[in-house]
Amino acid sequence: MIVLKATQDKVLSVLQSVAGIVERRHTLPILANVLIRKTGSALQLTTSDLEIQIRTTAELDGDTGNFTTTVGARKLIDILRTMPSDQTVSLESSQSKLILKGGKSRFTLQSLPAEDFPLVQEAANFGPAFNVPQKTLKELLHQVSFAMAVHDIRYYLNGILFVAEGKQLSLVATDGHRLAFASATLDVEVPRQEVILPRKTVLELQRLLSDKEGAIDMQFANNQAKFTFDGMEFVTKLVEGKFPDYNRVIPKNHKNTITMGRTALLATLQRTAILTSEKFKGVRLNLEPGVLRVASSNAEQEEAVDELEIDYNGDAIEIGFNVTYLIDALTNMDQDMVQVDLADSNSSALITIPDNTSFKYVVMPMRI
Repeated sequence: MIVLKATQDKVLSVLQSVAGIVERRHTLPILANVLIRKTGSALQLTTSDLEIQIRTTAELDGDTGNFTTTVGARKLIDILRTMPSDQTVSLESSQSKLILKGGKSRFTLQSLPAEDFPLVQEAANFGPAFNVPQKTLKELLHQVSFAMAVHDIRYYLNGILFVAEGKQLSLVATDGHRLAFASATLDVEVPRQEVILPRKTVLELQRLLSDKEGAIDMQFANNQAKFTFDGMEFVTKLVEGKFPDYNRVIPKNHKNTITMGRTALLATLQRTAILTSEKFKGVRLNLEPGVLRVASSNAEQEEAVDELEIDYNGDAIEIGFNVTYLIDALTNMDQDMVQVDLADSNSSALITIPDNTSFKYVVMPMRI
C-alpha cells in the first residue's frame, strides 16, 4: 500500500511539525518513532515523549484505505532532507517494513507495531476553551520565556505560568532573580484558570507557532493543557506545584522614573558587559539628574565606564545588576522607548514600556 505520495517539501514540513519533541535516545525505542495512521485518504501523524503529544492531520496522496504503523521519525527526516524539495517521494508498506522512494533512491526502513505506541491519556475534564491569535501567543511567549529557570530544584520555576481570568491572559516566568510578565486581551470572558506549562512545552510551542492571525484554541485541565491550531493538536502535562505570587514581586509606586531610548541603553550595557567578570556579570548604574553612568570592572582590574544623557530629576542612586538580566529584557522587547522605575540601591527595578501595562520586567539588584 502506498501510504503517502507528495513532494519532498510537503512531506518534510508535516513531519517536522510533529518531530520536535522526539528524543534521539529513549528508554522506550518506540518513542523515537512517529505513529502513522491512514484512514481513507486522511493521514494522521502522532509523536509523543510520554509528557507531550503532538498530532497533525495532513492530506498527502497515496492509496485510500486503513493502515497504521510507526517508523523512526528522525531517520525519515534525515533522509528526506537529502532530497530535492520538488522531488516526488512516496512511502510504501511492505510486510513489517516501510519503503521510502524518491527519484532513483530507495530506502527500506524497519517499523514497529502501532499498538505498542504509548498514546497520552487525555484528561476527561478540560475547562472552557478560549482562543487568541497565534501571533499574540507567540509574542507573549517571546516576552517572558527568557526569564524561565533552567534545571532549578524548585521545579515549578522551570516553565511559564498561564493565568486566564475574565478577559485577560497573563504569562509569567521567573528564575528567582528576575521576573517577566506579559498579558493580552481575550475575546471572551473565562473563569479563573492557572496552570504552569513545562519548559520543553514552551520551547516547542514557540517553534510551532506562526506569525499568522489564525487562532490557537486553549483548554486547561488539572494536569494537562491542550492547544489546537493549524490542523495540529498539542497535549502536554503540566508542572505541579505552587507558583510564587507574582503580584507581590512586581514593585508599585517606585518614585524615581527614567524614560529613555531602548537601543541606546542596550548598546551601553553591551559595551560595559565586555569587561565584567565571567562569574558575576555585574555592572554598576549611577543615576544622577541628567545622567546615567554605567560602569563595570573585572578581576584583571580592567574597567569600563559609559554615560548616557537622560531626562531625569530624581534621587541620586547607585545600584548594581547582573548585566545579562538587563540585556535579556531589552533584547526581547522591540519598542523604541523603555521606562525604568527605581526606589533605592537595595530595591528591585521595574522595567516597562511607557503607557503600556501589558509588559513588566522585574530584576533584583546585586551587591558589587
